[in-house]
Amino acid sequence: MAYRAVPLLFLPFAAFAEFRVETASGRPDMISGTSTLIRISGGDASKLRAELNGKSVTAAFRPGSEPGVLLGRVEGLRTGSNVLRVRAGKGADAKLRLNAYPITGPIFSGPHQKPFICQTEAAGLGTPLDADCSAKTVVAYYYRSTEPVKQGAPNQGFKKLDPAAPRPADIAKTAPIDGRALDYIVRRETGTINRAIYDIAFLHEPGQPLPTPWNGTPGWNGRLVYLFGGGCSAGYRQASSAMSALNSSMLSAGYTVAASSLNVFGNDCNDVISAETMMMVKEHFIEQFGAPVYTIGWGGSGGSMQQHLISQNYPGLLDGILPTVSYSDIVTVISSTVDCSLLDRAFESSGQSWTEEQKTRVSGYATWNTCKSWIRSFSPALIRPGSCNPAVPKNLVYDAVSNPKGARCAIYDNQANLFGRDPSTGFARRTLDNGGVQYGLAAFEAGHIDGEQFVTINEKVGGYDNDGNFVAARTMADPTALRAAYEGGRVDSGGGGLGSIPILDSRPYMDDRGDIHDSYRSLATRARLERTNGSAANHTLVTAAFGSSPRWNPLALMDEWLGNIRKSGQRPASPAEVAKFRPAVLADACYDKEGQKAAAGRCREMYPAAGNPRIAAGGPLADDILKCALKPFDPAAYKRPLPVALAARLRAVFPQGVCDYSKPGIEQRPLQGVWRKY
Repeated sequence: MAYRAVPLLFLPFAAFAEFRVETASGRPDMISGTSTLIRISGGDASKLRAELNGKSVTAAFRPGSEPGVLLGRVEGLRTGSNVLRVRAGKGADAKLRLNAYPITGPIFSGPHQKPFICQTEAAGLGTPLDADCSAKTVVAYYYRSTEPVKQGAPNQGFKKLDPAAPRPADIAKTAPIDGRALDYIVRRETGTINRAIYDIAFLHEPGQPLPTPWNGTPGWNGRLVYLFGGGCSAGYRQASSAMSALNSSMLSAGYTVAASSLNVFGNDCNDVISAETMMMVKEHFIEQFGAPVYTIGWGGSGGSMQQHLISQNYPGLLDGILPTVSYSDIVTVISSTVDCSLLDRAFESSGQSWTEEQKTRVSGYATWNTCKSWIRSFSPALIRPGSCNPAVPKNLVYDAVSNPKGARCAIYDNQANLFGRDPSTGFARRTLDNGGVQYGLAAFEAGHIDGEQFVTINEKVGGYDNDGNFVAARTMADPTALRAAYEGGRVDSGGGGLGSIPILDSRPYMDDRGDIHDSYRSLATRARLERTNGSAANHTLVTAAFGSSPRWNPLALMDEWLGNIRKSGQRPASPAEVAKFRPAVLADACYDKEGQKAAAGRCREMYPAAGNPRIAAGGPLADDILKCALKPFDPAAYKRPLPVALAARLRAVFPQGVCDYSKPGIEQRPLQGVWRKY
C-alpha cells in the first residue's frame, strides 16, 4: 500500500483492519539511504514471510505498540528500485515497491548545486569523507547547569557531560514529565544528511535504552519540534551549524528537537532543498527512534517562509506550524525589498526635496527606516550574483569580466533548478518585475506628495539588469519563471496542505522601529488562505509589544490543538475543520507592553499594519502579484487632477499601460499539485 502524506498515528485503528503493508518513515518512492521502517497490519503474524529483492527480512519484524501491528526496520535497500514482498497467511500477500536514494541526496530538489564548500571540520565533525561533505556521526551528552546563563553563552547554558565520570553537582532538573522531574541530561546527535549538518537532541539518561520504533524512553513526550532558521542567502556551502537543537524550554518539556544547516535560509535560501532535507532528517529519526505523534514546525523570518512553503508543497512533513515575525514566502518579498534601493536612488536623483514622511508614504511602510533596514541587509544584495558567503572562495564566485562562469549568488540563481535557466544567458530566469507599477500612487491621491513628485519618482525609479545593477529601464519578468513560481508553489498561495493544518502566528510588533519584520505580512498570508480556501479559520494571529513577555505558551497551545485533532481520529481537510479543534483559550489576540491581554477590538488600534511599495502603488493586501496585468494610461482615472504636461510625461513612462490590480497577475494561477520533483 502506498504511503500517505499524513501522520499514520492520526488514523483510527479501524482503518487498518485489512492487510496492509506501508512505509512508516516516509514515502516509498522517496527513501533516503539503505533502510526504511515498514508497518504491517492485518494478516496472521505467525505466518509472516517478508522478502526484500528476494532475500528474507522476516526477522526484522516484531510487534509494535499498536495491537495487530508489526514494525520492521528493513535494511539493505539498493539505490533505485526495490521490491518488498510480504505474506501473512491466506489472502495476505502484498508487494511494495521502494525507491531509494543516496543519503547524500538529492531526492526531489534537482541536481546538486556546484561548487559546494564542505564545513564539517568547523562543525566539529572532522574531515569530510567524500565530495558530498559526509562526516561521521557524533553522539555527545550534555547537561543543563543550575548556574545562571550568561548572555551569549554557547549552547544556551548546557555543558558537556562525561557519562563515565561522577555526576556534576550543578545538574538541573527538568519540568515535571509524566509526574516527575528528571536529571536534565540530553543526548545530542550530529551528522550529515543531504550534504547538510543535522542536529537532534532529546532527554536521555546515559546507559539506559534509547527509544526505538518499538519502545519509548522516559522523558520523550512523543512530539518532534523541527527548527527552521532565518535570513536569506545563496548556498554553495554546507554551513557549519544549524539552529541549535539544544533548546532548553523545548527539551525540558520532553520534546525532541531537530534541525539542519540547510533548514536555515541564511545558509541556503531554497525552500525545496529545505523540504527535502527536513524529510530526510525526519526519516532518519523515525527509523532509529520511532514515529513522533506529530511534528511541529518552529522558526521566524526566513524560518517562517520555510514552514509555510513546506506545509503547502510537501504536506505531511509538518502537522502544525509556529511561524514568528513571519513572511509568506521569499519570492513575493523580493519585489518590494529591492524596490527600496530603487526608490532611495530615485529620491536622491530627483532634484526635489523629500521629507521623511513623504518617503514613508511612497514606500508604504510604517516608516522610511524600514526601507533603510532593507537596504542595509538585503536590497539589492538578494539579486546580486556577487553576494556570496565568505566561505565560498572568491576565485569561485561570478564576475562579469574575470569569471563569467563562476557561482552566482543571486537568489534566483540559487533556485535555478526551480525556475529554469535562460538559454541565451545561462542565468536563472527571474520573476522580478516592476513594469506598470505606479510608485507613490496612494501618496499622490491622498495629497501627501504633489503631481511633480509623483511623476518624477516614476521617471527616475528604473530597474535592475541580470547582475542586479541599476538601469534606467523597468525590470521585466521571464514568463516561464512566473508560471513556475505559481504552479510550483514558490508563491505561498494558501493552497496545497496549508489550509488543513493549524497555524499559530506569533508576532512581536516592530513596525514603528523600522524593522524589516513588519506586521502586514501575517495579514497577507491570511488573505491568501481566505482567497484559496474560502476561510483562514486555521490561522491564529497573536501580536505583542516588542520586548514584552506575554503570559502564553505557543508550543503548549499547538500541542493541545494537535492533540485534540488526534483524539478525534479525524483528518481535517479545510480551515474550518481544523478550527473546530482549536483550544478554547486560543484566538486572535494582542498583548500590551506589560504582557497583559488587550481588550477585544483594540488590536488594530494598538498595532496598526502598514504595507510596502507595491501596496502603496495600489496592489492588494495579499501582495502576491509578481507581474501585474496592464490597463491603458488614463489621466482622468486619478483621484486628483493631473496637469496635461505631467500627464504627458507619465504616459511616456508607461507606454504599455499601468498596473490593473483588479485582475490576477500575469501567469498567476493555482498551485499545480504537491510533492513535485525537479
